[in-house]
Amino acid sequence: MAEARTTDQAIFDQDQPAFRIGHGYDLHRLEPLEPEGRGRPLVVGGVSLDHDRGPAGHSDADVLLHAVTDALLGALGLPDIGQLFPDDDPRHESADSAIFVTEALSRVQAAGWTVANLDTTVVLERPKLGPHKADIRANIADLLRVTLDRVNMKAKTHEAVDAVGEGRAIETHAVVLLMRKS
Repeated sequence: MAEARTTDQAIFDQDQPAFRIGHGYDLHRLEPLEPEGRGRPLVVGGVSLDHDRGPAGHSDADVLLHAVTDALLGALGLPDIGQLFPDDDPRHESADSAIFVTEALSRVQAAGWTVANLDTTVVLERPKLGPHKADIRANIADLLRVTLDRVNMKAKTHEAVDAVGEGRAIETHAVVLLMRKS
């Protein structure tokens, strides 16, 4: 019987795809900074940005790193960031979101995968992200332990439409492609 399971497992392993894709999404309300409001300092992709408003959230509320975390976890069919790092857990209060990415990457690597590439879009009216893109990409590439050419970030506005366009929120999408380690 053990031999049949081994054979079944070998067949299953051969049928595994060479690639897996994951999508992450996050949105945070932007509020006046503490103590006037509940906004935290604005951090996008691990880079601090000067702004009079910041995201409301339990951790540092880095919307981009949250989406990247969910993309990594989603590619493996694992629970999402809210399930693994609940916002009612005091251990995560004001936590640097890099720890979430690091944990998700650890799970990716333990499952036998590596990051092929990551493509992200951050939607924010202001501040403009163009001057910060290189630093954000470099920080994420470092977190994912990949070369810079494997990480892309696009910055968009919402053209004054809805909460994001009115400067009351920040939104992010992230898509990651994983490939089997050779």
